[in-house]
This record gives sequence, C-alpha cells and structure tokens, in this order.
Amino acid sequence: MYTVPKLEDYLPESLDRAVAQIEEALQAEIQTVTTESEWKAFRDRWLARKNGILTQINELWLKNAPLVAKKETGRRINALKPFVEQRVENQRRWVLMPATEIVGTPIEVPSEELERYAQSAKLAAQRLDITLPGIQRPIGVKHPVLRVMDEIVAVFKAMGYSVGEGPEVETDYYNFESLNFPPNHPARDTQDTLLIAGQEHKPSRDRLLLRTHTSPVQIRTMEKQPSPLRIVIPGKVHRNDPLDATHSPMFHQVEGLAVDTNITFCDLKGTLDHAMKALFGSAVKTRFYPSFFPFTEPSADMQVSCIFCGGKGCRKCKFSGWIELLGCGMVDPKVFDFVKDNGYDSSKISGFAFGMGVERIAMLKYEVEGIQLFYEGDVRFLEQFA
Repeated sequence: MYTVPKLEDYLPESLDRAVAQIEEALQAEIQTVTTESEWKAFRDRWLARKNGILTQINELWLKNAPLVAKKETGRRINALKPFVEQRVENQRRWVLMPATEIVGTPIEVPSEELERYAQSAKLAAQRLDITLPGIQRPIGVKHPVLRVMDEIVAVFKAMGYSVGEGPEVETDYYNFESLNFPPNHPARDTQDTLLIAGQEHKPSRDRLLLRTHTSPVQIRTMEKQPSPLRIVIPGKVHRNDPLDATHSPMFHQVEGLAVDTNITFCDLKGTLDHAMKALFGSAVKTRFYPSFFPFTEPSADMQVSCIFCGGKGCRKCKFSGWIELLGCGMVDPKVFDFVKDNGYDSSKISGFAFGMGVERIAMLKYEVEGIQLFYEGDVRFLEQFA
C-alpha cells in the first residue's frame, strides 16, 4: 500500500517526480477495487479528512515546505486533488454498475486526460509570477585602492588639472631615455624592470617593457599638447620587486606635471601642501628635503606630519613624527629637450612634477599593515570598505 514520503528537497523536478509516483500508485490501486466495500475503503484511504492520503500530502509537503517553495508546492497539490477525486468517483460508478452493463476491465483513465493533466502540471511549474519581488545581486563598491586613487585625482582636478592616460606596455625610450635615464645609467637600477620577451632583435630604445612609473605619459602628452600644461596621471605600474609588507611587483601611481612660464619650486610646495591638506585634513603639515630623480632638478622627497599621532611620534612614524609620502622636483631641462619641437623651450618655460604611490596612501588612510591585503581578494578584508 502506498504511503506518502517526506520530500528531501522542493525543486520543481522533485515535486513533479513525487506527483507522478502518487498518480502511478492511485492507478495501481484502482485495479484492485471491484466491490462496494473495497471502494469505500479505497475512498477513505485517499479522501478521508483526518488521515487520507491527500490530507497527508498537505501536512507533509505543504506545511514543511520552505517559504520560497510553498507556492509551487501548493500549486501541484491543488492540481492533484481534483485528479484523485475524479478517479475515486469514476471507480464508484464502475463498482455500482449492473453486471449486465459491465464490459471489459475497471475504468482506466483515458490517455488524453492523463496527457492534459501532465501538460497542465508542466505549465503550472513553468509559470512566472511577475508580482513576486525579483532576485537582486548585491551591489559592489570600489576597491579601496581605486577609491583612494579617485580621491587623489579629484583633488588635482579641482585645482584645474586634466587627467592623462597611457599604455602599460611601454618602449624603453618613453619609460627611460626620454626621462633622462640614459642606457646603462645607474638610476635604472632603482626601477628593476619587467621586460617583454622576444625583443632582442629591436634597437634598445624600441624594446617593450611593463612601465615602471606613469611618467611616460608626461612625455607622450607634451608631444601632443604645447605649453601651458597641467595633467595628473593615475595608473598601474610594474616593477620586479619581491612581495613584502610595503612592496609589490604591481602597484598604482598618481603623477602630476605642470608646465608654464615662471613656475617655481614655491608653486610645487604650495600645490602639494594644499593637496595633502585636502586628503588628510587641514591640520597636516608638510616638509621637503633634498633627493635625487633623473628627470627633476632640483629633486625632493616630501613628508607629512604623522596623521596618527599629530607629529608627536608613534610606532607608525617610527617615533619621528613624519611619514615620507612622495617624490617631486622641478622638471630637468634635459627632459624638455626631448619635446622641444613642440614648443618646450627650457630657456622660456619651467615646470614641476611629482609622483606618489596610491597603495602607500591607502595604507595610511585605512591603517592597513601589509600591501598584499589589497590584492589577495579576501572578502572579509574588502567588506570593511563596503
């Protein structure tokens, strides 16, 4: 005798399979009902209000169904109920029929009726209720590095700078030579380069590499646009650095270039001081001390007062009260010589340039201990910035 099973899952395929098993069990049991007493037991077994099979189906399937599956489950049960009632009634008529009218075997369900019911169940399973709320994907947010990079760019755009972009795969000429890095110059050692394979047959200046800074965009822009010029250049750069807490073979930079007549080091200091106050707050202080970069002369490193201790000294700033943040300087006249055909005469114009690592600033703003956390893709870390 058929007993109603508990459903292991409520997928549409599982529901259809369970309904089909009930229909098969009903048809098999109908074949055994030949007398009125057998029919009454058959009727009570399937239609009794307290413990009939239809009642058990309602109790075991519908009440235990998860909320999202209740609608589909109820639809199938509602379609099954008239199917069972009709079969029970058809068998009653056959059992009570006079013997002289009995022809053939007990009433069987016509195949066309079964086909109609199967089609109805299939359509019910495929029905889409457009009044139900849709499934929405969670909306993502910007990566913390990209967020900080956009903040830096926005500060300089507010000062009248335009945004410049360039290729990540550069030639030796744009990445080094035109920025006053002659071949075999020791300054190239500080930017250990990732070279593209298969370039040996080309002249040195035409060999391809992954750019080590965004400075090549400065040259490319000056080749296209005459002075005056003010651009800020965000982008991804690559160096053959081992991964540790503060270094990565891939990172992001924002560089800037301003060229015009009578630009001085005071303009550079005022611009960067304003930018740091916009990024870290009006209380932050800046200071400059001499450094060396092949494409600027004079060159300087800029430090900001520690944003964690206010300059008093703490572990973050190694108890100095200052944090080194970026490099800058006045554009070396030799760099202008590479673009003098476009009106960059070093005797008439001057300019300044600066460059900062975005990850370094992001680590300060968000107090992140290791740069690798930005690239590991750990959702637990990234969710903090959502």
